[in-house]
Amino acid sequence: MDRRTVIRSLVVSANKLGRIAALSTGNTTPAAVWRTLSILRSEGPMRIGELAAASRVSQPGMTRLIAQLAQEELIARIADSDDARAWQVRLAAKGEAALAAWQEQLGAALEPLFDGLGAEDWRALERAADVLDRRTRAPKEAAA
Repeated sequence: MDRRTVIRSLVVSANKLGRIAALSTGNTTPAAVWRTLSILRSEGPMRIGELAAASRVSQPGMTRLIAQLAQEELIARIADSDDARAWQVRLAAKGEAALAAWQEQLGAALEPLFDGLGAEDWRALERAADVLDRRTRAPKEAAA
């Protein structure tokens, strides 16, 4: 396989894994919630417009989502250090805990899919996970 085919296959398989896991858990929380909390964890506080772009939703949609997440205390609004008139959103402790629990559910839901893999396959998956993590790290995180 050429490089583009491998990369495309990884993306398609990762999306499929995510759908299988989400359906297997029975969790009804919209994917946009988990995606938004994940972005805030990996990239840090952001303005609503930046977060909407990163999460691939409209700004009005993100504004509604942020209102819901703030009401559930999963995120917190903080003053923007670059512009006193603006606000940013950050992941709250309750949001971090909810995201960690969701990711644990995903892992548990997918575990049976990988039953029977040998040590060589597990090493290949560990290596692939490491490479993907390093290559997809947010710029702020990679600089640290």
